[in-house]
Amino acid sequence: MMQQHPSRTLVSPLLSSVFCQCDTGPSAGCNPVMDPGGGELDCEPCGGLICGGPDQDRRLQILFQVLDVNKDGGICVNDLAVGLKRLGLHRTENELLKIVKAGDKDLDGQLDFEEFVHYLRDHEKKLRLVFKSLDKKNDGRIDAQEIMQSLRDLGVHISEQQAEKILKSMDKNGTMTIDWNEWRDYHLLHPADNIPEIILYWKHSTIFDVGENLTVPDEFTAEEKQTGMWWRHLVAGGGAGAVSRTCTAPLDRLKVLMQVHASRSNNMCIIGGFTQMVREGGLRSLWRGNGINVLKIGPESAIKFMAYEQIKRLICNEHETLCIQERFIAGSLAGAIAQSSIYPMEVLKTRLTLRKTGQYVGMVDCAKQILRKEGVAALYKGYIPNVLGIIPYAGIDLAVYETLKNSWLQRYATDSADPGVFVLLACGTISSTCGQLASYPLALVRTRMQAQASVEGSQPVTMKGLFKHILRTEGAFGLYRGLTPNFMKVIPAVSISYVVYENLKMTLGVQSR
Repeated sequence: MMQQHPSRTLVSPLLSSVFCQCDTGPSAGCNPVMDPGGGELDCEPCGGLICGGPDQDRRLQILFQVLDVNKDGGICVNDLAVGLKRLGLHRTENELLKIVKAGDKDLDGQLDFEEFVHYLRDHEKKLRLVFKSLDKKNDGRIDAQEIMQSLRDLGVHISEQQAEKILKSMDKNGTMTIDWNEWRDYHLLHPADNIPEIILYWKHSTIFDVGENLTVPDEFTAEEKQTGMWWRHLVAGGGAGAVSRTCTAPLDRLKVLMQVHASRSNNMCIIGGFTQMVREGGLRSLWRGNGINVLKIGPESAIKFMAYEQIKRLICNEHETLCIQERFIAGSLAGAIAQSSIYPMEVLKTRLTLRKTGQYVGMVDCAKQILRKEGVAALYKGYIPNVLGIIPYAGIDLAVYETLKNSWLQRYATDSADPGVFVLLACGTISSTCGQLASYPLALVRTRMQAQASVEGSQPVTMKGLFKHILRTEGAFGLYRGLTPNFMKVIPAVSISYVVYENLKMTLGVQSR
């Protein structure tokens, strides 16, 4: 839900008096019914969606004048921002743009009085439908149990304490229930007009790329799919991942070198590893393998997204939102399909990362040499530990994320059920780190199998045989070689990815979620 401002009550009397003026009030006796003739919501006993008459016109005129800051007869985005701020309501620029776009029939970039009134009436109609769908008892009020049930139907499971916090953010009279007036006042000047949009912030967005590409794909609303906004999200996420990976590529290459070459007899440290890379191939060698690492973001993201959508449709036909267990299953399967499709690129990335100066001319030459010397099977070395690694990574990532987020909400959320972007960033970073920690031994074995032919004197080994060899010769610690540079890149990767993603979203015209 949107965050409530301390001066929220400044606007409530005005908004409450703008609409139904029946003596009984909407929550008591003004119940919406379906008009048999026109199929449109009506209001009893007043007989209209919004009661007519000079009083209502005057109140609408007052609200319009308050929001028309520059007094030019039209409300633009800037007018809305300033006007709503004066009333104690704060909206993002993208939310304000969505409001203006929804009501701007003549496409002049602002709302005149007629457009403004039409938007409010139309938006209130949608909010009334949402309110009625939440009001399971049909008593004109929404309580904590009804919120829990409605969100559960959409695959979002919350505790009673969390439901009460959602109630408190809208409840003005302290009854711990929400009547129609409170619901309408809270959401009227916000573009969200359906339950999935209103609870969208609960979803775990996985645009923060740390170079592993094992996370569950992002989910999109029906509106985003219809308008094509989803591909802009994917492009923005792909661009953010490309910049993030390029900036942290030296740490990624050091991690791969330590996974493959470090041992008890060759205890490679971070400074020594960087020195060795620069001495062997100069500063440019720090970015070896980054080209194909960036190149595979696009196809993998697209395949993962399409597979995830199809699997999600098979798992739950009636609900748009998946519960955590269903997301884990769908995400793991989608990740496995995507990884299977682009796995040869993973092998090429490892070989190019480990190559010596002059060994390969480029990606194509590397692929040709592997096929000529080792055959097609070499392009799928390490495939089994790679696919197995998706399961603990996705499962722990999701479980830790949900646990941290819900713990924060229960302990610190008092005025709003929205954790905020920085809390979500922190939860995402920690959960991703825990997921990597759990799957790291499988990732190390995968990398060593991929690099097998590039290690002098190495003999073909199986996943089980390699695990035994590492444990026998290096101990359990050997399964975590390269973990330090891997963790060192998480925070800068997430930070860079977030900043680039937000800027690319604005450039591409992606609306804020």
